[in-house]
Amino acid sequence: MGEKIDFVITWVDGNDPEWQKVKSKYMPGTASDINSTRYRDWDILHYLFRGIEKFAPWVNKVYFVTFGHLPKWLNVEHPKLKIVRHEDFIPDKYLPTFSSRAIDLNLHRIPGLSEHFVYFNDDMFLTREVKKEDFFKNGLPCDSVSLNINTFIGKDQDGNNIVGSERMFMAPIYNTAIINYYFKKNEVLKKHFTKWFNPKYGLDVLKTIYFLPWPKFTGFKSYHIPYSYKKETYETLWELEEEVLDRTCSHKFRQSGDVNHFLMSYWQIVRGEFSPRSVRVGKRYNLKSFENGKDINQKAYKAISSQKYKMICINDQVFKDKYFEQIQKNVKNSFEKILPDKSKFE
Repeated sequence: MGEKIDFVITWVDGNDPEWQKVKSKYMPGTASDINSTRYRDWDILHYLFRGIEKFAPWVNKVYFVTFGHLPKWLNVEHPKLKIVRHEDFIPDKYLPTFSSRAIDLNLHRIPGLSEHFVYFNDDMFLTREVKKEDFFKNGLPCDSVSLNINTFIGKDQDGNNIVGSERMFMAPIYNTAIINYYFKKNEVLKKHFTKWFNPKYGLDVLKTIYFLPWPKFTGFKSYHIPYSYKKETYETLWELEEEVLDRTCSHKFRQSGDVNHFLMSYWQIVRGEFSPRSVRVGKRYNLKSFENGKDINQKAYKAISSQKYKMICINDQVFKDKYFEQIQKNVKNSFEKILPDKSKFE
């Protein structure tokens, strides 16, 4: 593949006093998401850069998106590194923003960004060698697809009842509603049959089969590993659904009525503009608090240290702060086993 591929990393330093000061001016009501774990720093970002240098040396540029703060260790003189502040690409009317959705829905506006790019949240890492073809093949984004259904639990992490509340986050449902407006499920599955029923998806194909009787798309499984996108997809959705995207981006914090960047992923899938990828390429692990004094995250630690996958997502679900430091230490020890040497990004 001859196309240039850029990586985009979004990062927030929740400990930055200036960021906290600005954020405090816009503190929302209960309809918004101000969960502190969305901004908590695990001090493992350098392993993402080490992984990029070691496992993806072919990358064109790495765009590091930030509110304005930077890690002290970051080598801003690295020739492949491009520092991008929110004001560099997000329209002024949406700033300042504390919503990841306002950030990731505008990534295509980053000056100089290549048509083909891979979007990393700051909890996503490379743990084995990856090739360009793991992200794009024949000019098409690589992805895995499986039908799913969106469900919600009744309480949030603090034990508060959220059923029927605006605190419920409905982005997957709104994303799917837009897809159903433009596409007919049966036509999509027939037209792109080999992409939907592909052996690379393993048992996830059974989910798609299970939801065949439903006349509409009920939802899509999200794998939560680095996302392959084309700028063209973003531009198309902004042209067709500007009102919806504009409303989402106008929210200072995540709200229940938002859509998110998965809309772009779904759009690429239903149009057949993707190349099937094995579900074994990566996995998301939700790090959780201790249970009965026991660390229950051993599978995540082992997946990192054994390099079980090419890509991995380490999602922060450690809501009880008294366990945070120990779990953080275990995660860092796991990364040290495979990425002990500093990169030129440091």
